[in-house]
Amino acid sequence: MANTRKPSDGLLARVNFPLYSIGMLTSRHVLVAGGGGASKTGVANGFEIYEIYHDGEKYVADEVLRHETGPTVVMNCAVKTDEKRTLLMAGQESHCQMYLVNTIIDYGDQTGSSPTAGKPDLSAEGLRKRRSISQQRPNQHPTATEGEQAGKKVPAEETGVPRKQIRFDIKTADSVQTDFTESEALQRVVRISPNGRFMATGGMDGHLRVWSFPKLTCTSDIGAHTKEIDDLDFSPDSKHIVSIAKDGLGIIWSVGSEKEVRKLTWNPPANCRYLLKRCRYGVIEGQKDRCRLFTLANPFAKSGKAKGLLQQWDPEAGRLTGVVEIDESLAALAVRDDGRFVAIGTMFSGSVSIYIAFSLQRVLHIPNAHAMFVTGLEFLPVTNFDGPSITGDTEAAVLSISVDNRVCIHSLPYRHSLPAWVAIFAIIMILFLTFCFCSYVGL
Repeated sequence: MANTRKPSDGLLARVNFPLYSIGMLTSRHVLVAGGGGASKTGVANGFEIYEIYHDGEKYVADEVLRHETGPTVVMNCAVKTDEKRTLLMAGQESHCQMYLVNTIIDYGDQTGSSPTAGKPDLSAEGLRKRRSISQQRPNQHPTATEGEQAGKKVPAEETGVPRKQIRFDIKTADSVQTDFTESEALQRVVRISPNGRFMATGGMDGHLRVWSFPKLTCTSDIGAHTKEIDDLDFSPDSKHIVSIAKDGLGIIWSVGSEKEVRKLTWNPPANCRYLLKRCRYGVIEGQKDRCRLFTLANPFAKSGKAKGLLQQWDPEAGRLTGVVEIDESLAALAVRDDGRFVAIGTMFSGSVSIYIAFSLQRVLHIPNAHAMFVTGLEFLPVTNFDGPSITGDTEAAVLSISVDNRVCIHSLPYRHSLPAWVAIFAIIMILFLTFCFCSYVGL
């Protein structure tokens, strides 16, 4: 049975603009993006970066940086981090804007002072960088130290080493137009391949465009769909990409050849039309050459009380292998980096749920996590690609955002199970007592 949490659980931060996109910059730094658009309402556009850690009791977020993007809202984004740098690709209207995200490490003394103390903290573009909450509150643990272990913060005075403060410098780089609709051109989605060699974009014109990355040269322009593309995702081996759109189609393509590999076909419930909404690949633990594909499907507007669907596919065969029905339409989807868990966010109630990937068993449900529909989900990483991941007393944790301006986190406590020897002993005892009872009554 799924664990259910109260709606008030999990609030990490409030931002003063609607949120549409989320991505992990590092194992512990998350970027959230959005805005109010070009209208003169006073609502900003841009993104904020938070550092997340576990203080021994709960997850906490410290604001590290805020970057405003002028009149253009950030509707979608993708992040790629390698050993040298971090690149952020942000969908801003018809264009995809590249940002260089440089990590800066400041070493202060053991009292927590910074080498830059007393100086304005400005980026190359003159934007103010905010001090993190941990800097503003001396009683909090410092941001990061060399003595940091398992993602929990350790005070510098306990380690005897200078405090390490991580901050970021944002620089604007190249920009390319990715959607060419004559009226209201808009990039709907951007993805970067796991191997870092390709970027894919989709928009209102229904074209799937594949770009060399990070050079941003268009290598493929596929008229994939007759209507706007809703979502894209690369396979873990970067050889395929799946696209779904409002024309009702889900198609897997071969990267580099522009060839259609297969369509996602299934038989929806009788007298009901469904449209695919989101798609995500997930690795299969212990099987490097195989993966799963997850999709969300919503009933068409005139389908009455039909339910939303979480679907699991075998992408090699194009075969549907599992379906879960949810009582409302679905808006957001995420798969953890190790492929073990899947999270969904709903459209009307703003609820969030976590499922076991292979069985689609729901293990956590947070009703009304947000006041409005969930726009993005992101699991805290467990594969340490740039340092120790955040470790708490939970089996999994997923971040969620919404147009209600809130960043929330929802954690799954470790599920307690009996050791194998206890189960075997219990079975033996039951059989023994059954035998004794049967002997006593003369059976």
